[in-house]
Amino acid sequence: MPDLQNQIALVTGATSGLGKVTATELAKMGAHVVVLARNADKATATQREIQAAAGHQRVDVLLADLADLESVRRAAAEFTARYPRLDVLVNNAGLLFGAERQVSVDGNELGVATNHLGPFLLTALLLDKLRASPAARVVNLSSMAYKFAQPDLADFQSKRRYGAMRVYGNTKLYNILFTQEMARRLRAQGIASITTNALHPGVVATNFGASAGGWWSQLAVLARPFMISVEKGAETSVFLATASEVAAVSGGFFAKKKALPVHHPFNTAEHARQLWQLSEELTGASFLA
Repeated sequence: MPDLQNQIALVTGATSGLGKVTATELAKMGAHVVVLARNADKATATQREIQAAAGHQRVDVLLADLADLESVRRAAAEFTARYPRLDVLVNNAGLLFGAERQVSVDGNELGVATNHLGPFLLTALLLDKLRASPAARVVNLSSMAYKFAQPDLADFQSKRRYGAMRVYGNTKLYNILFTQEMARRLRAQGIASITTNALHPGVVATNFGASAGGWWSQLAVLARPFMISVEKGAETSVFLATASEVAAVSGGFFAKKKALPVHHPFNTAEHARQLWQLSEELTGASFLA
């Protein structure tokens, strides 16, 4: 087990499922873990559980709604004021929304706001803290659901064509493209102290997708007996956050701790660049330019 005694890790969506297990495992390795969550009561309860499991008190709470860009800015400012650096950022939070299109307080489609724009902005605002680490890692939770993606950057907000699974697949592909483009920009600027990788956790037995409605909810119930445990699902996140064998790997997509190719026609360097530019415009954050 790696010794993370001197590391500071921030995990989003850490009050349940994969995020909670990931945060707990990092804390058990000795890391000072910051739990980013929307709900204060859940976050406090999670904080106590992780402290008990890890056997130390170095577990803090940071409140933010990733779909709310101002909330992300406040959380990033609070983190910046409280901590000297960031060694591990796990962009774990991600949701599959319902059959009806919803928008965030900023007017962004809720799926793209939560799963892509929020993590993009958070990473941008914490870049200086990542650079303050001698060896920082950014781990982005994606999914094989990227194979369902049918992205159209001209209809980025899904105003013309909305479907819960389509939006989810699109955002998981965006997570991969974001990872690849960030890795490319880090290399272009000669920043070797930060790596970033994306992953598919496996088909995990959580309450994920319960709100999607229709056939997707029914399928999730039927498939549950064949799903892997949350603990098993979090293994690749923890691996990418801590393992020495991937310390110098950046821009990869992993499943079961193995690097995999990403097969999708939209997966091109030009589309990754366009997505990055659009994300900067929508969040007001420019980084690694």
